[in-house]
Amino acid sequence: MEYTKMFQVATLQSLALGYTKSVITVEELLKHGDIGLGTFEGVDGEMIVLDGHCYQATADGTVFEAPSDKGVPFCAVTFLDNDDTFEIGKTENIAELKEFLDVFIDRRFELNSMHVVRIDTCFDKVMARSETGKTSRHVELKNLLENNQQDFDFDNIKGTLVCLYFPDYMDGINAPGWHLHFVSEDRSVGGHVFDIKFDKASAVIKKISAIEIKLPEEPEFDTYALKEASNSDIKKVEQGTK
Repeated sequence: MEYTKMFQVATLQSLALGYTKSVITVEELLKHGDIGLGTFEGVDGEMIVLDGHCYQATADGTVFEAPSDKGVPFCAVTFLDNDDTFEIGKTENIAELKEFLDVFIDRRFELNSMHVVRIDTCFDKVMARSETGKTSRHVELKNLLENNQQDFDFDNIKGTLVCLYFPDYMDGINAPGWHLHFVSEDRSVGGHVFDIKFDKASAVIKKISAIEIKLPEEPEFDTYALKEASNSDIKKVEQGTK
């Protein structure tokens, strides 16, 4: 039986608690998917995987293609085809978009499955963030971002949202609900999305029915008490809460 698989590196719990060392390289990651999102070793910027390329959004929102040997501590990728397309109407903010997508998959009886959505349009507004990397041990993600992240706005810009959805029961493995990253059409700017606005958009969705998780192999990973990761902190930093 053919099915689409989500490939994930480590868990969001480990990233939230400060495990930011490389688990695999970008080159290895791209063997497992052509669309997705994540971050880089030391939380060195936001990752946008699109059309089989891995892009790194730096702290000022500038994007470049990540080197093949760049380390990856956390991400999720899959493969996307163009078989299941739909349109999205006028959307004033990210809450409206998430509500629309929730209703869309609920009507298909798919709330307990993972999903990837690609949204292309000219955005009236994109509010985003990225951050500089920092070598650390057991420094929680929220503290890293407090000291190293920068926010920026893009207006009247063509580009793509990469949206991943994980159901509530997978909380901790990844962030439940929708998580969005943006990259411009010319691949020059992007980041982790806080808010958006657009008139209409074209979208593609893929239901994911399996997951493979690549855990770190070094002993240090086993010193992290992953169940102690704060769900509220995870939601704050990973689901677009500024």
